[in-house]
Amino acid sequence: QVQLVESGGGLVQAGGSLRLSCAASGRAFRHYAMGWFRQAPGKERDFVAAISWSGGSTYYADSVKGRFTISRDGAKNTVCLQMNSLKPEDTAVYYCAVTYGQMERSPHEYNYWGQGTQVTVSS
Repeated sequence: QVQLVESGGGLVQAGGSLRLSCAASGRAFRHYAMGWFRQAPGKERDFVAAISWSGGSTYYADSVKGRFTISRDGAKNTVCLQMNSLKPEDTAVYYCAVTYGQMERSPHEYNYWGQGTQVTVSS
């Protein structure tokens, strides 16, 4: 079993930055690829970024490429999402998740989810 807890969300003006963290507990966290997703009201849960189990490979949605950076710290069992140059369209609840697969884009490929953290970007 893996437990995930996100933190770091909040309200920020357009152009600002936030850093989300996902603390993981449970077995073998370091062996799994991780991802960040987001879901705005009335919309589907969308892929944002993913990172391999080693941290050596990353993968981003086109909408955040160049603005967001995913990273992981195996010693601290955390995965972070640094978000820069935020836009109002980035407003959503952000979720971290664990997959037994590779760096998957589909939320259906992920096995464990956190409870989410709200990010609101004002114009």
